Amino acid sequence: MNVTIIGAGNMGRGIGTRAVAGGHSVTFVDANPEVAEKAAADLKAAAKNGATVSASSLGDAVLGDVVVLAVWYGTNIEIAKQLGAKLAGKVVVDIANPLNPTYDGLATAPDSSSAEDLAKAIVAGAHVVKAFNTTFAGTLLTGEAGGQKLDVFIAGDEDDAKAKVSQIVTDGGMRAIDAGPLHRARQIESMQLLQIVLQGTLGTNWGSAIKILG
Repeated sequence: MNVTIIGAGNMGRGIGTRAVAGGHSVTFVDANPEVAEKAAADLKAAAKNGATVSASSLGDAVLGDVVVLAVWYGTNIEIAKQLGAKLAGKVVVDIANPLNPTYDGLATAPDSSSAEDLAKAIVAGAHVVKAFNTTFAGTLLTGEAGGQKLDVFIAGDEDDAKAKVSQIVTDGGMRAIDAGPLHRARQIESMQLLQIVLQGTLGTNWGSAIKILG
């Protein structure tokens, strides 16, 4: 698949690394063109099975089958509105954790989530999927934590859209876990809030992961 990653920061690079390692082509888009170009150049060595890595501006980008919004909560909604009809028919992945200004709670309403807020704002025909918000950037570079492959929790209302995201996850050496419909993003985002606030307590330095064993 062709994957467009909007936001070439640490999370965008981490997700891009797993995508190209699984043979999926990636185009980076960033507000700073130099950051997008550097991310593309750095990831080319990780590309497998003919995958390509490139950079583009938001205005010029030909959006891929899957569009990952690797940006903060709020910015994800702004970009979706800016792209408008270009997102129709696309699988749009929301990775945001909607933290409040003090990073000790969520900024979303109790009956919503970042993903659901995005779905309300996005053009009709776009398919919003929640994924990658529980995987820290550093762990994505290797696809594992503590010797265990990463679990990526996925929520969405369309099975085909979730299947595409799951394919990227699986091809990248991780485990996709279908958490159900999009409103399950509320629990996924709350789960990650707990992991974030525990970093100081556990001293894991953003190298931990949420894993289901059984």
